[in-house]
Amino acid sequence: MSSLFDSLEAGQLALSNRVVMAPLTRNRAPGAVPNALMAEYYAQRASAGLLISEGTAITQQGQGYAHVPGLYGEDQLQGWKQVTDAVHAAGGRIVTQLWHVGRISHDSLQPDGQPPVAPSAMAAKSKTYLIDEATGQGQFSATTLPRALDAAELPGIAHDFAEAARNAVDHAGFDGVELHAANGYLLDQFLKTGANQRDDEWGGSIANRCRLALECTRAVAKAIGGGRTGIRLSPVTPANDIHDTDPQPLFEHLLRQLATLDLAYVHVIEGSTGGPREIAERPFDYAALKNAYREAGGKGAWMVNNGYDRALALAAVESGQADLVAFGRAFISNPDLVRRLREDLPFNAWDSRRFYGGGAQGYTDYALADAG
Repeated sequence: MSSLFDSLEAGQLALSNRVVMAPLTRNRAPGAVPNALMAEYYAQRASAGLLISEGTAITQQGQGYAHVPGLYGEDQLQGWKQVTDAVHAAGGRIVTQLWHVGRISHDSLQPDGQPPVAPSAMAAKSKTYLIDEATGQGQFSATTLPRALDAAELPGIAHDFAEAARNAVDHAGFDGVELHAANGYLLDQFLKTGANQRDDEWGGSIANRCRLALECTRAVAKAIGGGRTGIRLSPVTPANDIHDTDPQPLFEHLLRQLATLDLAYVHVIEGSTGGPREIAERPFDYAALKNAYREAGGKGAWMVNNGYDRALALAAVESGQADLVAFGRAFISNPDLVRRLREDLPFNAWDSRRFYGGGAQGYTDYALADAG
């Protein structure tokens, strides 16, 4: 029987425990460049078996929020190297989450003020985070109507994911990468009927809608090795105005194809991201999804996420339901979360007013358990 605190080999990732820090957007990278404050933040949390960075744009076109980091410029790579060096010095392992937001963006963030891109020219009923240049204050704003990507552009998206993965590992010092194919961003938009209304080879059938996610994952695995590659999925979350008419066969098909790539892990958000673990009008069988992956030969670690407390996390690993458990907001306010979980210590409360933007307050100033 495995424990949440046992070590694990996930592909080429040697993890000291099964506790994972989930990717958390914090909007503290002005100019999309990581900085010393971010290095301190991640290093504080390096006792996690694995840290997954906040979503990190693979290109400027993939950028959807102000002050989130990128992986497409030399200054960004050097900034991230500060972060990974600090995490490794603290004994941790860190992967970056490769992000293309698709339609969840604003034209003010896009190259030359162009509209964002998407599978189809359908606006999302969602918001993005912008900085008012006059006041320096952050504000949430409606997304811009996107344009539909031309089929000829889509191989370039896969190339951009692979190039970002190489940059992350070879130049920024990450131990691996995670493709963000969840929460209503570009790869998830192609997967789901609520955003993909195409009638070409990238839309319509399940196989066609899975094509971009699979081509991007294959390109990344080829670039850096499947053992350094993970992928994040959210079968039924309504985040960013996303939905699919029949997600069970869609995701089982996707997982059977992913099983051939020898990935380090598959990261599954159960239920509504940041919300209920069960959605009555969107039922989903996660055990069947995992079985489809295993039966197709998938050996990557199975990571679960969303609303896990200590008892649920312990039970998930001990029962074999999961190999890894990712925690989000609990890691924001508890840099020593692994110790708190192991010793059943109380958690610090988080300050939701400081989630997005700002400086050290509500970011690097949360107390350790010993400090009271």
